[in-house]
Amino acid sequence: MPNIRSSTDLRNSYNEISELCHERCEPIFITRNGRGDLAVMSIEAYDKITGRDELYRLLEEGRQDRLAGRTMPFDDAMAAIYKEMEGWNVQAASN
Repeated sequence: MPNIRSSTDLRNSYNEISELCHERCEPIFITRNGRGDLAVMSIEAYDKITGRDELYRLLEEGRQDRLAGRTMPFDDAMAAIYKEMEGWNVQAASN
């Protein structure tokens, strides 16, 4: 069940709300004049949510690549990566 607090609570009980955000690792919804206004969460919860979103985006990108035929066998991909990395050492030494 979502935790809903008023903007007055946020102003007057910041430390309590901060502790709740850290304990529950989920957002607390702040209302203003009885209507939803903000979602407040810990950095840990934010990182978890954005990390999950990034994973979903990358999985969808991979799925789209597979559907479009933009894939190669793992061994070929690794060989291409190692070949590209060989050039990195030369470039770094020349700079």
